[in-house]
Amino acid sequence: MPWKNWSSERLGIALAILAALGFSFKAIFVKLAYAVPQAVPVDAVTLLSLRMVFALPVFLWVGFHASRSAPPLSRRDWLLLGALGLLGYYGASILDFVGLRYISAGLERLILFTYPTLTVLIGVLFMGKTLARRELGSLVLSYAGIGLAFFHDLEFAGDTRAVLLGAAFVFGSSLSYAFYLAGSAPMIQRLGAARFTALAMIVSTLATQLHFFIEQPLAALDQPLPIYAYGAGMALFSTVLPVFMQSAAIRHIGAAKSVLIGTLGPVLTIFFGWWLLDEPLSAVQLAGTMLVLCGVLLVTLRRRGV
Repeated sequence: MPWKNWSSERLGIALAILAALGFSFKAIFVKLAYAVPQAVPVDAVTLLSLRMVFALPVFLWVGFHASRSAPPLSRRDWLLLGALGLLGYYGASILDFVGLRYISAGLERLILFTYPTLTVLIGVLFMGKTLARRELGSLVLSYAGIGLAFFHDLEFAGDTRAVLLGAAFVFGSSLSYAFYLAGSAPMIQRLGAARFTALAMIVSTLATQLHFFIEQPLAALDQPLPIYAYGAGMALFSTVLPVFMQSAAIRHIGAAKSVLIGTLGPVLTIFFGWWLLDEPLSAVQLAGTMLVLCGVLLVTLRRRGV
């Protein structure tokens, strides 16, 4: 197979791009689920609960096999896993799902993708990291593009208050996810990508189910078949596969470069939102999309001799 001969950096870049593709479709699944006609639309907690339950068997299996021959975790390891699990696919996800009630899939993905900037800044401020010139240039291009597309969505929004409320939830999600990514890099190096990811996702799943049982009756799980289908799709294509790809990418090329490559995600979500959800598309948004792509290419294409 050709990828067996790839360098570690090239493999990491490919994994980060595939992870961005999977993650980008998550908002589409959520919006499609919210649009399923029924007397009481599915709520964010129930939808997130279904997503995590469908994904749980895979994470239990991977966690068991990855831990069999590994040394036991220390108390500090468990505390860090618990904190990162709560920040990552529980805290970040629930805030994101709530935000998607109020804003479009394209705008959600654009706001959510402030997390590469936040992750890099967390590394610089708290973890002694430095910014390379190529990474800084990628940040400038990518977020100039995201800014253009953001103004596009505000122009087409009918309810500014709802947009601001949804944006606040999604920005909170972005901040939570940025702390998760910044903290995950040293843990991945210690535990390995598969073991860390599986254990962190198990923590997130347990937190999600606890939230569900506190807030919702069991009858909330009685949903139409399309809701279960979208939940299963999110579990496989927008959770299990991209989560492991993202963790493996971080191990190969580091957190900063992985999340910068992930800025491809808004471009993909905008396209899928236009194609599947009839979300508006404009020249301003396309210009922003091109800037994001240029930023991604700047960080992924290596110069000769480097």
